[in-house]
Amino acid sequence: MLVIVSDLHLGDGTTAESIPASAFEVFARRLNEAAYFASWRKDGAYRPINSVDVILLGDILDPLHSTRWLGEPTLRPWSNPYEARYAATLLEVTRAILDHNEAALAILKKCASGKSIRLAPATRRKTPDFKTAEQIPLKVNFHYMVGNHDWYYHLRGEAFDEIRAEVIKRMGLSQSSAPFPHQMEEAPDLQEIFARYRVVARHGDIFDPFNYDEKKGRDYGTLGDVFTMEVSNRFPVEVQRRYGDELPGGVVNSLRRITNVRPALAAPLWISGQIKAHASPALADELKNVWDEIAEEFLHLDFVSQADKALRFDVVDTMKLLIKVSDRASFSTVNDVALWVHEKLWGGERSFVEHALREPAFLNRTARYIVYGHTHHHEAVPLDAQGSAPYAESQIYFNSGTWHSYYDLAVKNPREQKFVPYHALTYLTFYAEGEREGRAFDAWSGVYA
Repeated sequence: MLVIVSDLHLGDGTTAESIPASAFEVFARRLNEAAYFASWRKDGAYRPINSVDVILLGDILDPLHSTRWLGEPTLRPWSNPYEARYAATLLEVTRAILDHNEAALAILKKCASGKSIRLAPATRRKTPDFKTAEQIPLKVNFHYMVGNHDWYYHLRGEAFDEIRAEVIKRMGLSQSSAPFPHQMEEAPDLQEIFARYRVVARHGDIFDPFNYDEKKGRDYGTLGDVFTMEVSNRFPVEVQRRYGDELPGGVVNSLRRITNVRPALAAPLWISGQIKAHASPALADELKNVWDEIAEEFLHLDFVSQADKALRFDVVDTMKLLIKVSDRASFSTVNDVALWVHEKLWGGERSFVEHALREPAFLNRTARYIVYGHTHHHEAVPLDAQGSAPYAESQIYFNSGTWHSYYDLAVKNPREQKFVPYHALTYLTFYAEGEREGRAFDAWSGVYA
């Protein structure tokens, strides 16, 4: 049995909150149920499976959403990673993430140790023996692949090996302290697992030029890193630093939740609503000026200027459009432009299905399932089928969604700045030949509050 999850974005608490430990409890229960049902075979017999492989498909820990990087003005996630301060800061941020999510990660570690999931042994009649006290511990092998928010664990070097070793120990991962793979082709053991289930899996950042530089590869920062740090992370910090004594309670904590707002380009509307709810009109104007100032500074960073020369309109120039409008307009007007850009350039919710159609393993039919993460938008899209229904061999694209806490913009009168809070959780399960009475896969996505 193979399970794939992605985009947990576990942070250190200095920006938006991570999804709570309750999501991990739900996942562990579902994993136990799936393992039991997978032990029922296509021939009708019950034979307990031996192990489960869980692929953590990128953006699991999230060092990027940490204000700890802002302590030194010359050190950022896109700085030279082989400066001594870089590894030290990454270690500090990583430990803070592990500590902040200790209760959640302890659930994964318990699963990995075989202490959480236990199966009834089979009787001579090949049915579950629920009467015996001796249950079979099921080993869960967790494999960590990186995305665009945790690519730092892909860096080579002894200092980064030590950081990875701590992550492995705290999460119970089944891999060495060598660089965590970004692509499945980097890890022969993962290739073997995926081949067994006829799956191709990638984080999906490689299809997003805002968050991946095709020429430089995954060991380098991107424009997305810079915007997240210098605008999204920095704005609440600057507000606190400049107006902390004047602010009503709750303003800064509300602004820290920018990264939990959906759609992402509705962030200016969220900011506007929070300021309106908590601050006087005069203070609201001051906070708007802070946004304009740090946004303008972002546009003049060397990293951004260099990216502007290399990328097409849909990246740097989109940010310029939004920020320049912000110079002369309210946050509500900025949101109007943001939603327009989102619809015109990215077609609303972005789908990577067209990239799945170009995967070599799809074209030569060695893979039945193509899985990407990154967009947080769960999908199950039929790609092709060979043979006659209902026995055709299908090929399907999945997006693995996310585990995330959200404030989602209400569709009724969006300009009224109403956001609905909930938690989202998606996971995909693929079965080996004959498991789960011959079922091929499950794809579950839900929300709860």
